[in-house]
Amino acid sequence: MASSTLFLFFSSLFIFTSLLYVSEADYSAPIVKGLSWDYHHKTCHKVEKIVRKHLKKVFKDDIGQAAGLLRLHFHDCFVQGCDGSVLLDGSHGGPSEQTAPPNQSLRKQAFDIIEDLRNLVHRECGRVVSCADIVALAARDAVHLSGGPHYDVPLGRKDGLTFATQNATLDNLPAPTSNASTILSALATKNLTPTDVVALSGGHTIGVSHCSSFTTRLYPTQDPTMDKTFAHGLKEVCPTNTTNATTVMDIYSPIKFDNKYYVDLINRQGLFTSDQDLYTHEETKPIVESFAHDEKLFFEKFVKAMIKMGQMEVLTGEKGEIRAHCSIRNNDNKGYFSFLAEEEDQYYVESKDELR
Repeated sequence: MASSTLFLFFSSLFIFTSLLYVSEADYSAPIVKGLSWDYHHKTCHKVEKIVRKHLKKVFKDDIGQAAGLLRLHFHDCFVQGCDGSVLLDGSHGGPSEQTAPPNQSLRKQAFDIIEDLRNLVHRECGRVVSCADIVALAARDAVHLSGGPHYDVPLGRKDGLTFATQNATLDNLPAPTSNASTILSALATKNLTPTDVVALSGGHTIGVSHCSSFTTRLYPTQDPTMDKTFAHGLKEVCPTNTTNATTVMDIYSPIKFDNKYYVDLINRQGLFTSDQDLYTHEETKPIVESFAHDEKLFFEKFVKAMIKMGQMEVLTGEKGEIRAHCSIRNNDNKGYFSFLAEEEDQYYVESKDELR
């Protein structure tokens, strides 16, 4: 009975998302040189359909993977730009960003899903779409297929050739224990406004967190800004400050992308210091209130912030590469040259067919 009810919920959720307001590409928005709204129109016009079709199957089995893909995009872009460097495996020529403390809790399945998507896209179109572009598209569909807005994504990113150091990763990913002032200052250097910061924080409306990210608010003394009943429930999940467990980040609708995260903050039920302090801080409090009362406004600002974030320090043109495998730079990939040979053979066959 429970499984059939869950299936009906997900089915209705997918139907609901198809009826949501679909944002047109804001062609007045500044787009980084080298990116465009229709970058893959001629080389792989099916890329978005391929990504969405596969993710619908993934989310039907486990909607929790949506939060993992969204978070992967954040962690990629904030550190060294949206270049897919977070996907690189440290066993292949460099110190993987995945070993840095903020990235150790990224879902392994998210990396696997991106690689599965790359394989599907490259099988259909050849090696013309970067892993970085696939990460951006997967994050967009994770939002939309969880109940959030659909939006167009400017494409044309290339995959990075370098790893970010652990210090760079720590410096560029604000900790969940950070207060609003720290986060605003850090993200202002990335050209993100307070409204952008509050909107992007709304990504916490889906997903789960480990106890270690918030138990400093419970032990040894409880954070006075936290609702007592909420704190009591968290202590049941995390009875000590060393408990290895997880809990949802939005107690109202943890698997639906909506504006209830901001209602949580108003009710003093934000999980992290970095969440709750947005409602305490003088500059961000009215933004939180506006999003809590107007979901359409939140969606609008979230989309604008995501498009802006998704263009951070992107590599275009000859500055990067399109990886044959998302976790390995092409020069480190022993199978890369055989991969190139296969591409050349395929190109020869297609060219010969065209001349007939």
